[in-house]
Amino acid sequence: MTINGGISFWYATTGPHPDTTRPRPPRTPLTTDATADVAIVGGGYTGLWTAYYLKRTAPDLRVTVLEQKFCGYGASGRNGGWLYNGIAGRDRYAALHGHEAAQRLQHAMNDTVTEVIDVATAESIDADIHRGGVLEIARTPAQLTRLKAFHTAELSFGETDRELYDATGTRNRIDVADALGSSWTPHGARIHPLKLLHGLADACERLGVVIHESTPVTEIAPRRAVTPYGTVRAPYVLRCTEGFTASLKGQKRTWLPMNSSMIVTAPLPPSVWSQLNWSDAPLLGDMAHAYMYAQRTADDRIAIGGRGIPYRFGSRTDNDGRTQPATITALTTLLTTFFPVLTGTEITHAWSGVLGVPRDWCATVTLDATTGLGWAGGYVGSGVATANLAARTLRDLVLGESTALTTLPWVHHRVRRWEPEPFRWLGVHALYAAYREADRRETRTHTPKTTPLAHLANHISGRS
Repeated sequence: MTINGGISFWYATTGPHPDTTRPRPPRTPLTTDATADVAIVGGGYTGLWTAYYLKRTAPDLRVTVLEQKFCGYGASGRNGGWLYNGIAGRDRYAALHGHEAAQRLQHAMNDTVTEVIDVATAESIDADIHRGGVLEIARTPAQLTRLKAFHTAELSFGETDRELYDATGTRNRIDVADALGSSWTPHGARIHPLKLLHGLADACERLGVVIHESTPVTEIAPRRAVTPYGTVRAPYVLRCTEGFTASLKGQKRTWLPMNSSMIVTAPLPPSVWSQLNWSDAPLLGDMAHAYMYAQRTADDRIAIGGRGIPYRFGSRTDNDGRTQPATITALTTLLTTFFPVLTGTEITHAWSGVLGVPRDWCATVTLDATTGLGWAGGYVGSGVATANLAARTLRDLVLGESTALTTLPWVHHRVRRWEPEPFRWLGVHALYAAYREADRRETRTHTPKTTPLAHLANHISGRS
């Protein structure tokens, strides 16, 4: 029987504490008004990395993190475990600020993969990290056309260590059914996202960061974060809430909470891995419009994800990660389409979570020195590494330092808000229906050109 929900599979394997023989004691909630030098709203990757780097750089700073549930409750504890160099909005930043500026952003993301691994090593965080890179494949002629264009674009942004494979070369990396080609980058690693999150939270506390769990922030205003139990006043208040941003007062239309869902198989025996030829554990993605993402876990399962029901009316978010049975079926079908040998394999867990999507699909980092309000996010599903780069950038902005990070083109980028309901709900559901239909047409017709329907959807969505 598939366990549906329970936040995520990562919680099932790790438990609330890295030492699964004992429960992780809940961190105390805020009980009264308090003060700090920096108040951070959100106990996920962005908030904790920001707290970590602030305290490492300026140990005397009083840093407080406020988390509505418990650290890792949101996307940081539910994602696909992709530590890689992708960043949302790079092409738009190239159009706005020039190719060289976007190239600097890409180089910073490449370096960020190494930065996260190095900090995990330095802080003795065992997060099942394996640096096998990322293999992105094409399974239709139209996908192959997009793949080759994507590969060329990545080279133009300075990723000279990327490799392009034909069908045979792809099968030598991972034997995906009907694969026509692939592009591989070394700038990616498989992680257990919750082990990384738990280790990071513990490292923050060792540095003196105060973390209050079970403390929902209801309003962020200049120099204060308001909760039901008291107000934290600080010269700087940083919003690090990603897909849960819409729950804050006045933020309903800032970032759209997009749903993403995952399933994971039972552990697979060596004979199956031999048939799949998935030996070096690269992360696996594809060039479909409704794309997928997968990893080979440390305990030899396949965790695979994609879009289910993409958005809930009114920017609502779920409580426990439960996903729809139809989504579990769709992801299982996707798994066996890629790997027919897995037909009948047990699916042990399924779950969902939300990611933050700005109206122009561009990740951003901002600090208003006048009000002391800052934020980072809008990662559109690429947040595992991007949150680290954002946190180091927020650190420099808070400390008033002009660095190579503070001059990157995503800093201080502003975007218009999402449309009001019901237009938001209708638009997102129509968008993903169009993407799924575009994938079906390309599979059916074997055309080497992207279907015009996908181009139209990209234009309407703001992705192009």
